[in-house]
Amino acid sequence: MKSLIKIEELAMLGLGIFLFSQLSYAWWWFLVLILLPDIGMLGYLISPKTGAFTYNICHHKGLAILIYFLGIYFETEILKLIGTILFAHASMDRIFGYGLKFDDAFTNTHLGRIGKN
Repeated sequence: MKSLIKIEELAMLGLGIFLFSQLSYAWWWFLVLILLPDIGMLGYLISPKTGAFTYNICHHKGLAILIYFLGIYFETEILKLIGTILFAHASMDRIFGYGLKFDDAFTNTHLGRIGKN
């Protein structure tokens, strides 16, 4: 099952790359911005609960899709860029097993525990 999920996430990462290719930004922007959603981890400096909230906001595919569609509706390329980067980053993270976080610990995700037990 884990392999199937990784293949599905790889396809979604491919979709994110394709959507980025439809924008007018140079490719180096994708490489610069792809790790930016990890800024959500800064919430863990406050508390695990705050960290889980900020991390999950920055890694929520539904929010990424909403932002992308708002970019389409308002014809705003920056919103499409933000949605694309959030979507692609979340897919990339899930390929490596990093899921949305529960509020007790960074290592407790919806995909199971990460790191050393």
